Amino acid sequence: MKTIFAFSILSFLTFNALSQDIAEIIRKADEKLRGESSRGQTTMIIERPNWSREISMKSWTLGNDYSLIYITAPAKEKGQVFLKRENEMWNWVPTIERMIKIPPSMMMQSWMGSDFTNDDLVRESSLEKDYNHKLLGEETIEGYNCYKVELIPKPDAPVVWGKILMWVSKKEYHWLRAEYYDEDEKLVNIEILSDIKKMDDREMPTRLEMIPADKDGHKTTLIFDEIKFNVAQDESFFSQQNMRRVR
Repeated sequence: MKTIFAFSILSFLTFNALSQDIAEIIRKADEKLRGESSRGQTTMIIERPNWSREISMKSWTLGNDYSLIYITAPAKEKGQVFLKRENEMWNWVPTIERMIKIPPSMMMQSWMGSDFTNDDLVRESSLEKDYNHKLLGEETIEGYNCYKVELIPKPDAPVVWGKILMWVSKKEYHWLRAEYYDEDEKLVNIEILSDIKKMDDREMPTRLEMIPADKDGHKTTLIFDEIKFNVAQDESFFSQQNMRRVR
């Protein structure tokens, strides 16, 4: 009995330590793409069965709560600005000189006609804190030995997904793939990250593809052209007043 009891305690402690380690792996993978703050330039390519279009933008971030995106091309959308402050979002449209607040009812609508939603920009949830993590095994992706992790939302967590599967490289903490499921465990989106390059002070995926599971020929690709991490940034930069001035 003592042996069985000791084994049970050891198993519990090992499982608990492993769960904490998995959460730390998820945190490191997420932080590698974000940093404490950032400034960068990104190209977004939207592909549909009969057409494609390209949008260029500048972006600034501070933690998970503040971000500002300035559209630089094409000419039709140039000058539009999107601001996120905590869980609220605004859009400045210079052609009509109007500031539009994005209501909660529009959070799941497409952002700029892409396969990303407004909620993807505002994301309140934390992959580390708002989900329970379970290691499902290991798989190799693009030559990287990866952890395959299941994320199930905690009760009352501010999340939109019923389940997420993530693949993170064991040595480098590269986030290389994710699958997003709804509350009925139906696959909604597949996210593929690739093209590992040195960006500022780190190596990271510089190409992100978001592919809807049930829409053939639909895909949105983000290419990180340039990015600086942990730049000096103040909350006051992320204001409605600055939306009209930023370039």
